[in-house]
Amino acid sequence: MGDKHRVRFEPVGIEIEADEEETVLDAAFRQGVMLMHGCKEGQCSSCKSFLLDGDQQMERYSTFALADYESEEGYVLLCRTHAYGDLDVELINYDEEMLLSGIPPRDAGARVAAVEAMTHDIVRLELELSGDDELPYRPGQYIDIQVPGTEHWRSFSMAGLPQEGPGGRLEFLIKRYPGGLFSGLLDGGIAAGDRLTVKGPYGSCVMRDAPDRGIVLLAGGAGMAPILAQLRALAAAGSARPVRFYYGARTADDLFALDEIAGLGSRLADFAFIPALSEEPAAGAYEHGLITDVVEGREGDLAGFDAYLCGPPGMCDAATAVLTAKGMPEERIFQDRFTTSTDT
Repeated sequence: MGDKHRVRFEPVGIEIEADEEETVLDAAFRQGVMLMHGCKEGQCSSCKSFLLDGDQQMERYSTFALADYESEEGYVLLCRTHAYGDLDVELINYDEEMLLSGIPPRDAGARVAAVEAMTHDIVRLELELSGDDELPYRPGQYIDIQVPGTEHWRSFSMAGLPQEGPGGRLEFLIKRYPGGLFSGLLDGGIAAGDRLTVKGPYGSCVMRDAPDRGIVLLAGGAGMAPILAQLRALAAAGSARPVRFYYGARTADDLFALDEIAGLGSRLADFAFIPALSEEPAAGAYEHGLITDVVEGREGDLAGFDAYLCGPPGMCDAATAVLTAKGMPEERIFQDRFTTSTDT
């Protein structure tokens, strides 16, 4: 390990210790501080902050996440930043309610319990934790799974509810990508009984305690996973909050879990599920068009709602524009922005 330095976050006044060999974001995870983050790979800008003072260096990152002029002005990505002296950092995006409620990530062993096709390209993966291993998390979070035989990791959101005690199960809904380092193995390369290593949890797209506000859930494709976890948690609690679940797919064949969603919705006081098909005309209960356009056409004033989004960055950006235009404060829009990697 390298030398250790103090990192102070403003305007919240929280301090952590960071080793030179770990990123500031990883140091915060280790000490239970839940900073806003997304991909952890310098691609999504969720952890973008401003360096007030101190000596740091950043690992490689995408200029889509941090433009060159922003870096020159002093902005940093905490998932790429290493402290080489004491740092003072101004957080741009943060949730004071969640900052000190993080669950420190841990490693665990797991056995593949099931691999099940849900659609032509969405697979349900179920893992059983090994022995005494436990992995607590909150609905809406994700973990990293190590790609067998490599040192690479891939991130996937849990679709199931947390289970207490050792030997619990983790459920995922994963889209297969041609050439996907891990997802490509879900077409016969991984089978029940195989052993995997996982670590986590990560992610800040977890339900805020706001019983007086309604909820908009919005997902596309494999973004169903953390949103389904949120819906399962709301149903288990018998929530009285109004819930609107918008789900975007290409065709009717890309829809799945419809019976379960209907059953979960029946346990809520005020629920509506609105699927939209982008490549087929409207039919029956299905809308036609991009899911963000459907939200724009159906919803009125959303000042009294929170939103939870999961999907590619373009969808999340478009949804944020629609929701804020309808009165929802941007700080009440919580996102799990998917980034994909297809290196082999």
